[in-house]
Amino acid sequence: MRLGMKFNSGDVVIAKVQFTDTFETKTRPAVVLFEELGNVIIAGITSNKNMDGIPFLKSEGSVRDSVIKLNYIFTISESMVSRIITRLSSEKQKEIYNGLLKKLGTLNE
Repeated sequence: MRLGMKFNSGDVVIAKVQFTDTFETKTRPAVVLFEELGNVIIAGITSNKNMDGIPFLKSEGSVRDSVIKLNYIFTISESMVSRIITRLSSEKQKEIYNGLLKKLGTLNE
């Protein structure tokens, strides 16, 4: 993706992400949570439907039935995004927002 490209919340992208157990990067789908000053904050997507997260179905634009993992959030450079593949519905974006609020709500317990 060319530098300076703006991403919107809810964009589903293909990006290089670093895994937590290694320093290597792999190209994976992800949802853009927000973008600011060339940094893109994303939530990873997996096709492992046994994982915890928000379902993302083929009928919603996914390549295959998948899960948006709210416990798998990264900040990456915009240069690590190769392309936008679809955009989530506003209903699905609200589901992600509410899921994140629920997880962050434990901060003040």
